[in-house]
Amino acid sequence: MRVRRLRKEVAALEVTAFINLIVVLVPFLLSTAVFTRLAVMDMTLPAQSNHKLEQLKGNDLKLEIVIRPEALEVGDRIGGLIERIEKKDGHHDVKALNTLMQAVKQKFPDTKTATVLSEPDTPYEALVQVMDAVRSGRTNNGGPKLVRVELFPDVSVGDAPVRTKGAS
Repeated sequence: MRVRRLRKEVAALEVTAFINLIVVLVPFLLSTAVFTRLAVMDMTLPAQSNHKLEQLKGNDLKLEIVIRPEALEVGDRIGGLIERIEKKDGHHDVKALNTLMQAVKQKFPDTKTATVLSEPDTPYEALVQVMDAVRSGRTNNGGPKLVRVELFPDVSVGDAPVRTKGAS
């Protein structure tokens, strides 16, 4: 008896449509990845400190800015409150904060870190404005032209300490 075998042809795989998809998708994904990286600002959380072990130095500044609903409290973690900036026209006075940051920077020129502490109900816009006022400012340096100066570029963000009921 004669055995009849079917001739099987090798199936050709059609990948043209897939290659066209990859050619379009790869540049698109690469371009969007670059733009999302530009919008990211690296930040760190404040380090936990043990006040019993921390040594007080004459030129050591641990700058903290606490955003409260009624005011901005600028202080030193070791030395205490430096200044309380009350709200002006219903908004936090970031211009006065920036002026104070420039004065603090003149006194402590080597310090580059600051910690911004906010309460849970702080608006995002207020947090960003305070961070911008702490990071850099504009000054004329005795000339007619305003120049951007770096104040405290390494900003850490955290939660504000809870106030006791007796404090205002």
